[in-house]
Amino acid sequence: MMDPTTDNAGRTGDADAARAALEALRAEIAKAVVGQDPAVTGLVVALLCRGHVLLEGVPGVAKTLLVRALASALELDTKRVQFTPDLMPSDVTGSLVYDARTAEFSFQPGPVFTNLLLADEINRTPPKTQSSLLEAMEERQVTVDGTPRPLPDPFLVAATQNPVEYEGTYPLPEAQLDRFLLKLTVPLPSRQDEIDVLTRHAAGFDPRDLRAAGVRPVAGAADLEAARAAIAKTTVSPEITAYVVDICRATRESPSLNLGVSPRGATALLSTSRAWAWLTGRDYVIPDDVKALALPTLRHRVQLRPEAEMEGVTADSVINAILAHVPVPR
Repeated sequence: MMDPTTDNAGRTGDADAARAALEALRAEIAKAVVGQDPAVTGLVVALLCRGHVLLEGVPGVAKTLLVRALASALELDTKRVQFTPDLMPSDVTGSLVYDARTAEFSFQPGPVFTNLLLADEINRTPPKTQSSLLEAMEERQVTVDGTPRPLPDPFLVAATQNPVEYEGTYPLPEAQLDRFLLKLTVPLPSRQDEIDVLTRHAAGFDPRDLRAAGVRPVAGAADLEAARAAIAKTTVSPEITAYVVDICRATRESPSLNLGVSPRGATALLSTSRAWAWLTGRDYVIPDDVKALALPTLRHRVQLRPEAEMEGVTADSVINAILAHVPVPR
């Protein structure tokens, strides 16, 4: 039997190595994407929490490149689906195909059977096709002809959408939005970041060839499993739990909101806060961890009243106001 001390040391070493690999992962993505550190961090947190990410930004801010760089830096299988108005659910999940040689139907898996699925411009496909991802995202399986088929682990959906172009789009319903662990906004770069982007392109950077840019695999499934095991041991005090609950309950009482955060949203905020605490090198959660992840975890789980929208109120401003007023535990 292995000595318990040795076993614990080995486990700690695995966790430290996993943290180092995930830090290297962020550095590899930075070789291709300039100045989007919050979005990169959000993608890493989602991987650790077995969650999914919705990336929102105007065209040309490297949303797709960000996900492709993440896939290149991970030793995981990845597939991309360009969502269009004529895309059918079976184009994503797969379907039964008749084989004339055997006179039988066989299942042909769709692109959802992968570790990292890039759902590009997800709001350009009708609700029927959008909903085909619901079971995959929540249950991590796909049911075709009554037979459930498990998806590989890890499994992450990284979806992109454009917030300014509404013609020919289908807004995601609340049920679908709630399946995303995080909604990450990808802003326009600062002046210096944009100069860095142009400098890279002038030096020959090709966003279609990430290998030439030096992006290489630095982390894999084993690192994610070691990290998740360490995160599960991250301490959450009763005061932090109550703080998370108070924040989410305050959204339900806000006069600016029609819909507040559900208990599932509170669970998500606790989960992302633990992952962020571990990534920053602590084995316990502090209020700043909760504040750091509150916006990306909650902004898509609330619904503004029409009169509040007309006054220029945003989900982020409401959540920030709540964070400023809810008492912080000491």
